Amino acid sequence: MSSGLTLSVVGGAGLSAQIGKKGTESDLRLYHHVSEGHALTLVEPVGYPEKYGPLLQCLALGDSILLVADILDRGFAESAATADLFGAPVRIVQGETVGDEELRRALRGLRFERAPLLARDPARLRAMLETENAPTKNGPTQVRLDHAFPVKGVGTVALGFVRQGTLRAHESLRLYPSATIVEVRSIQVHDVDVKEAGCGERVGVALRGVEPEELSRGAILAPEGNLRAGRSLNAGAVRKGAYYRGTLAAGRKLQALVGAQLVPAELTSVTAEGFSIELDRDVVWATGDSVLLADLNAPVGPRGAGAGTLV
Repeated sequence: MSSGLTLSVVGGAGLSAQIGKKGTESDLRLYHHVSEGHALTLVEPVGYPEKYGPLLQCLALGDSILLVADILDRGFAESAATADLFGAPVRIVQGETVGDEELRRALRGLRFERAPLLARDPARLRAMLETENAPTKNGPTQVRLDHAFPVKGVGTVALGFVRQGTLRAHESLRLYPSATIVEVRSIQVHDVDVKEAGCGERVGVALRGVEPEELSRGAILAPEGNLRAGRSLNAGAVRKGAYYRGTLAAGRKLQALVGAQLVPAELTSVTAEGFSIELDRDVVWATGDSVLLADLNAPVGPRGAGAGTLV
């Protein structure tokens, strides 16, 4: 098996294209760079800042986040405040026209405000990232899916990332949050047929037992009984988003991001100890996963309302 790293890239138009080769594009745009058994995947949101959902799902897919400061405008401020709600490591790339002091002011109060500033040098960034891998997570297989489509002569093909354990050809797995059991007919890693794939690898999986339209972004392939599925979720104390001006109270209609699943939700209770939400459809999760609340109707300021840990 090869090694790999997935990076969420926010801002910095054209930077990912200078590091990798363009691949899948929808509301997310992916770039790949493969060198000596190491595969780097860069994910960018498409349509942001007009559309907030792609930013959230982009940030959800990365092992780490590359926040590019080319211009210190409202879009950058919201990107930084949203990245602050995720747990992944954040690195800052400083644009050529952005000064140290003004950038530090823009990051003040965020968890990564003192992160080192990296030069906007694609070759040096690529060399640095080629030495890094996704964290190895042992345990039952988990593959988070983000795209699916039909292939003539093959059937349903899903694209995703191995988040835990090892994916093996010909094994049967549950397609969470549904109850559907599917068979992994074959696996490809960057267009090469393989019999198994490990943590951090980007995979294309031919599946038997499901149609492409039955797969939604954020669905997870895992053994039966290893994850939870439902639409009533409870979390610990909410950590309110930096600069968010709205009020979080019972009855508030929001969007909830669980893993890479973005679903309409309603807050059913909010206390100092925690909060509960009811979703419009079932999602897959495990205790300890994070849930992010987004206010898509916020008139001003960041749309990231808050985050918590599922219990």
